[in-house]
Amino acid sequence: MKWQTVPLRKLITPNNRRNRPDLPLLSVVRDKGIIKRKLDKSDNHNIIPEDLSNYKVVSEGQFVINKMKAWQGSCGVSPYDGIVSPAYFVFDLDIENPRFFNYSIRSRVFVDEFNRISKGIRVDQWDLELNLLKYVRFPLPPRAEQDQIARYLDWKVSGINRLINAKKKQIALLGEQKQAVVSANLSGDTIWLKRIITSPFQYGANNSGCEHSVDLPRYIRITDITLDGKLKSDGAKSLDMKVAEPYILESGDVLLARSGATAGKAFLFKSEYGLSAFAGYLIRAKLDSLVILPEYFIHFTNSSIYDEWKNSVFIQATIQNISAERYGQLPIPVPSLDEQKEIIARLDKQLLYIERLTSKLNSEITLLHEYRTRLISDVVTGKLDVRGVVVPEYKAVEETADVFEDDTEEEVDEE
Repeated sequence: MKWQTVPLRKLITPNNRRNRPDLPLLSVVRDKGIIKRKLDKSDNHNIIPEDLSNYKVVSEGQFVINKMKAWQGSCGVSPYDGIVSPAYFVFDLDIENPRFFNYSIRSRVFVDEFNRISKGIRVDQWDLELNLLKYVRFPLPPRAEQDQIARYLDWKVSGINRLINAKKKQIALLGEQKQAVVSANLSGDTIWLKRIITSPFQYGANNSGCEHSVDLPRYIRITDITLDGKLKSDGAKSLDMKVAEPYILESGDVLLARSGATAGKAFLFKSEYGLSAFAGYLIRAKLDSLVILPEYFIHFTNSSIYDEWKNSVFIQATIQNISAERYGQLPIPVPSLDEQKEIIARLDKQLLYIERLTSKLNSEITLLHEYRTRLISDVVTGKLDVRGVVVPEYKAVEETADVFEDDTEEEVDEE
């Protein structure tokens, strides 16, 4: 039998049930689809209102899409009952195999289509209109092929996830090795961080930023900083000069993440990054270079000593959060400047192999992600025919979360 191509309106029907604040909170994120949100009142910087009666009800098997982030792929078939932001679309789904639909609708093919039909002045303000969504064309094979495609992809994706998880485990072990190496090199009398800064801690700008422009300062956010404290080259945003002025960074400034799963992440700003400002949920610390070198401090934040301090802070809070006041009480072993220079040189050399191997593993994970994305798109569009493939017994495997992986402000709805 041949595949049909039908408009989405044939498969989805809007459902706007509300007034069930007793149900668990859900969200839709780019890489995972529908997830349960954390129970605290500050889930990744998105404030949860006290009155949830206006939130939309979601039942297991319904299709949910974050219309503001559809162009990123924030949609999916829900495995849970719960409630979502009023800004989401919720649909009853009329299809024989919802797992097939979930693979299809979250594939690159549809993400590109949602990108095309989303409207707005700039990317971070794009919105998906319901009347355009209804007419998106959906390739629909016969039920037997839907079932086979879902089985095949469950099997193949689990295999890819297993490889990714193994590499992530290697990265975690390398991280532990890095912590041990750094800790073994630290020395000196302990001084609180607030004693060795030249001006008060400063919180960043509360602004969503704008499309990146070389004529405006770059707007550095938590999500722009990699796990190893580098600045990402993709996804950059800018900030209007008038707004950015109080937050312009200088070489040697240290940025510290203060909330969510990224709390404690540290970043050293260098002049080579160009004119830049920094966002809220980051704290600027200007270190006294006559007492402590920024490079030494950054090495310290990669130590097990720093990690243990962070964990002790988190135990005292309902969520992972480190305020400027708390950072001020961070105890740091500080040797003489000459010793710091020796430690920096020694660690730069000792850590080079670990960093190269970590970078290689991260590149391999990126390639596996790309392969998984391409495979799903090829199968759900019929480009790769899997009808005759015998799917063996296998263990279902989900991709594990990264150390700092959370529902970033780029992926979670803004209420």
